[in-house]
Amino acid sequence: MSPEKTDSSYEYRVREDDTPDRIDKFVAGLFEEFSRTTVQKMIDNNLVLVNSRVPKASYHVRPGDLIEMEELPLTEMEVVPENIWIDIVYEDDDLLVVNKPSGMVVHPAPGNYSHTLVNALLYHFQNLPGSTSGLRPGIVHRIDKDTSGLLMVAKTDFALQRLQAELKAKTTKRVYQALVEGVILNETGTVEAPIGRDPRDRKKMAVSPDGKAAVTHFSVIERFRNQTLVACRLETGRTHQIRVHMAYIKHPLVGDHVYNPKAEKGEFGQYLHAKTLGFTHPRTGEWYEFECELPEQFATHIVSLRHE
Repeated sequence: MSPEKTDSSYEYRVREDDTPDRIDKFVAGLFEEFSRTTVQKMIDNNLVLVNSRVPKASYHVRPGDLIEMEELPLTEMEVVPENIWIDIVYEDDDLLVVNKPSGMVVHPAPGNYSHTLVNALLYHFQNLPGSTSGLRPGIVHRIDKDTSGLLMVAKTDFALQRLQAELKAKTTKRVYQALVEGVILNETGTVEAPIGRDPRDRKKMAVSPDGKAAVTHFSVIERFRNQTLVACRLETGRTHQIRVHMAYIKHPLVGDHVYNPKAEKGEFGQYLHAKTLGFTHPRTGEWYEFECELPEQFATHIVSLRHE
């Protein structure tokens, strides 16, 4: 039996072939997103039940035990610095530009309390703005876990405020490359459709008349037999914006397990890469623009499509 999760709740029935162990150690080994320290905090906050009772941390699990858990509120989480390598494209006294790999979460959230970009940043940099009061120190904007590419990170409060203001003013340049299903015949296009929570699935976003304004411009880079490589420029920055908008026009991202019903099991996630990032430097007022190449798996897949 695999652990079952519903929203922020987890449930697991201990099997005969499970190794008996202390409840804190057992749960930490069972759910990789929880450290042993986190599990101990959950037990202290009565968020772990064994057979509908709160166990002591020293309790040893037995076959047949039903373990039920609720995640800690984020305000209770301690973000632990972790020695994780960061691909730094640019750095000065005010900011960083980093190239985030696909598969890395930007900041801690339910189910992802460790191995995030923030955990790595806190190890390599001291006194990032917001590092003592929140879970997003230095984070100006974010991209999804399975999206790779460029991100701004502020090293000072001054830079954080200026860069966030520029994002709000829609003057930051953000261009992505995406591989989508089907062949797009138009050379360019614009999707202007509001995005909000999907009323049928609160974990997803959807085009909704009650949503927030969202605009995505796209242009075709290369066409293949059944797929198209496009450049997408964001005018707004809604959650999952490119993924939702391209699915809305019937060209969902290849590998997107949330918005593309054709996505195959085992694919590394959506083929979406934040390739270009441009902004006004908060201190000097100069325009800075950066690009990074497609990650290897993305680039290799493109080569394979050319030979179909």
